[in-house]
Amino acid sequence: MIDYRPFGRTGVRISSLTLGAMNFGQRGNPDHEDGIRIIHRALDEGINAIDTADVYSDGESEEIVGEALAGGRRDDVFLATKFHGQVGDNPQHRGNSRRWIVRAVENSLRRLRTDWIDLYQAHRPEPDTDFDETLGALTDLVRQGKIRYLGTSTFEPSAIVEGQWIAQRRGRERVVSEQPPYSILARGVEREVVPVAQRYGLAVLPWSPLAGGWLSGRYHAGLDAPISRRAGRFPARFDPTLPANAAKLTAVDELAALADEAGLSLIHLAIAFVLEHPAVTSAIIGPRTLAHLESQLGAAKVTLSRDVLDRIDAIVPPGTTLNPADAGYQPPSLADPAHRRRGGPSPYPAGAAR
Repeated sequence: MIDYRPFGRTGVRISSLTLGAMNFGQRGNPDHEDGIRIIHRALDEGINAIDTADVYSDGESEEIVGEALAGGRRDDVFLATKFHGQVGDNPQHRGNSRRWIVRAVENSLRRLRTDWIDLYQAHRPEPDTDFDETLGALTDLVRQGKIRYLGTSTFEPSAIVEGQWIAQRRGRERVVSEQPPYSILARGVEREVVPVAQRYGLAVLPWSPLAGGWLSGRYHAGLDAPISRRAGRFPARFDPTLPANAAKLTAVDELAALADEAGLSLIHLAIAFVLEHPAVTSAIIGPRTLAHLESQLGAAKVTLSRDVLDRIDAIVPPGTTLNPADAGYQPPSLADPAHRRRGGPSPYPAGAAR
């Protein structure tokens, strides 16, 4: 059911679906045995890539993945994890600094029960930390055999290019992949992020192809209950009274009708759309239950017709993210008004060339 695609220019090939482990642990499904069953089912169906992060359920997700791969399955899995977000209550246990990275990787290796990580990713940019500091630490980890490749997640195109230039000029290992938010409802990365990744030969691993559940088939006009439960935690993304989310709901109804006409589930339509982009290496699916996984596996063998793709473009135009809150990251230049007013912080890191 699963095909295998080149992971950038590394020579590695991974499955067109990656099993995302964000929903394993207290944040989603706290049953370790259930999580292990889901992982084993995915591997049995041909998925050979798993993506997690140290911040997911404060490391519990990594522990579940480590349990599932113990006993001989580790060698056949392309294992990815991420650093950056705060783990636990200590505010020092976060970031993209060398000091934290060398500690974070040891913690992840221990939880994952492995001697190496195939893809170690910066989960988000950190503008106050020199990117060369981050790449220098990651390069050392490659040379120590603790990680194989470097990746980023939700980086802006300028930061992606900066990383390539730093690697070339400073003799660092280069970033080989980017993990952007990408779905029918969040197509903003089509403008620059994906073309830049293509230009530099990066693998593209989209997260949230179901748009945080909006494209799961559970949400439609007149059925507010599932949305309301999430709206309390993430109102900017799920409160149906906000115009941007109302626009998503309208688009979801139109896409559901299109999926029915095409003889597909909305889930298959959504994932197949992401996989249709020639730059995409593997779409990250994040099931919380075995039923969720089963509902998504078949998308890997769906091919959308040109007519269906054209009609999707008419519902959500290329390069359009219906709700800016779904972009996954807002740079300080937008998030903090002080960056746009005289007397605010300098846009240049200390000591940077102007």
